[in-house]
Amino acid sequence: MKRLKIWTLAAFAAFAALGQAGLTGCKPNNVQPDPVVSISGVSPATVAPGSDITITGTQFGTTPADVTVTFAGGATATPKTVTGTSLTVTVPATAQSGPVSVKVGNKAAVTSTSTLTVQAAARQVVEVKGDLTASTTWSATKIYLLKGFVYVRSGTTLTIEPGTIIKGTGVADDPSGTGKGGTLIVERGAKIMAEGTADRPIVFTSAKAAGQRNYGDWGGLVLIGKAPHNRPGATTFEGGISGTYGTENEPNDNSGVLKFVRIEFGGIALSNTANSEINGLTLYGVGAGTTIENVQVSYSGDDAFEWFGGTVNAKRLVSYRTFDDDFDTDHGYTGKVQYAVALRDLEVADQSGSNFFESDNFSGDGTPATGPNAGMPLTAPVFANVSAFTFSGTPTTDKTARGSGSFQSAMHLRRNTSISIFNSVLVGMPEGLRLDNTSTWANADGGGLQLRGVTLGNVVMPYAGKNGISDDQAKTFFTTAAFKNEMYEAAKLSDLKLNANAFNLTGAAAFLPQAGSPLLSNTVWDGKGADAFFTKESFRGAFGTSNWLEKWTNFNPQQTEYN
Repeated sequence: MKRLKIWTLAAFAAFAALGQAGLTGCKPNNVQPDPVVSISGVSPATVAPGSDITITGTQFGTTPADVTVTFAGGATATPKTVTGTSLTVTVPATAQSGPVSVKVGNKAAVTSTSTLTVQAAARQVVEVKGDLTASTTWSATKIYLLKGFVYVRSGTTLTIEPGTIIKGTGVADDPSGTGKGGTLIVERGAKIMAEGTADRPIVFTSAKAAGQRNYGDWGGLVLIGKAPHNRPGATTFEGGISGTYGTENEPNDNSGVLKFVRIEFGGIALSNTANSEINGLTLYGVGAGTTIENVQVSYSGDDAFEWFGGTVNAKRLVSYRTFDDDFDTDHGYTGKVQYAVALRDLEVADQSGSNFFESDNFSGDGTPATGPNAGMPLTAPVFANVSAFTFSGTPTTDKTARGSGSFQSAMHLRRNTSISIFNSVLVGMPEGLRLDNTSTWANADGGGLQLRGVTLGNVVMPYAGKNGISDDQAKTFFTTAAFKNEMYEAAKLSDLKLNANAFNLTGAAAFLPQAGSPLLSNTVWDGKGADAFFTKESFRGAFGTSNWLEKWTNFNPQQTEYN
């Protein structure tokens, strides 16, 4: 029995050994996964642009040219040195705070779990006053401080780099002692080349610190061109600006470029007399050779945008918390505008009665509509795809808490204007359409003034006629079936399915309609809307399903640090 037991154990051991050997022999060779790039740390965690950081990790290789480091905001850089476990790279000037990514060759990019904080380097402050008589470039590495009226004189080009900050001072800092707030005025024959980007907009703002800014802290931006207008040539400009309108007739005159530009806290009143203000952006006779796209005017102490004659076109305009009118057209302006949005502060309105649109042909001075630069051409701009919002509750004409007056109309069309508005949504004014003056009625009745695909919402008095026009005439015109205009009373406002943040004044404004909104269809592109300038969108208002406000706009400029 003992021998048998020993043999049995030996046999079992041998069998087990053979089995183990057989199993091992059936296995494939061990295959190790390819090493992966990883990031274990970024040091230092807070830097200024132009400084070096060290990124630690694995599998970075040894060749700097094979490695790309990407910073928040999209800026990229090639490392200065690389080892397998660390690399050193200089932070680009356009880098923003956020995670850092590393890509080595054709391996998958890897992103840090920690955030790199990029501190803005202190910028040199450059005071600007008087006349600019030689072409110059303003750099994003500096801050430019406007004191008094600054004129870009004829024959001069001012180029402004993306990301540049320009601050305007108040009347107390006027070096001439005449009480003029800092204002940049681009004269007839001069140019401004202010072409920012969505990531790096150019900002004109108040010289005051965050939290202390207010309406009319400084003057604003003024462009003067050579395009037609309807004033006598000797007519002076508003707001104390030197010079006169002139009698040039160059429809395609070029005053330069404004793209991805913000203008904040301008619009100063220079006296208590009428027409002494400067707007956020003021355009006198600016020609169609000028490019104006992606411009936001916020907290203007007068109008956000005002056109005095001219032929310039524009796309993607933003008016935010304006004091007086959002879009004011006068003196023979005949350009075209597509995509614009306005959001009002319920506590701020002007003594003249604030409107989304105010349009005049002349200022009531009796100038006849005949002769060169004496009443002709008629004010006849065409706006399309505009969204504008004031009251989400019941609109009121009571004087506003922090303004000098009250709200009036979504559209105040007066004094022989021949403006046209297409495929737009205007919500929350006490009045909808105010047709004012028999000459304006003649333009509407004759087909020169066209309102098509306009949706009015939450208005107390939808239609008003003034100075020879009856309320019924205004109603009959707006409700003509072929024009496809619509009116949604307060009880039906929710049917428009507006964005939940369309009236939001906390810095979170958003305007894309909700799915299923009637604003996403039923547009009209006949008449003046058929012009080739306009993209024939399928939606009413400024937005369909894409948001052109992203990155470059600011709905909380009061708290933004500009250093």
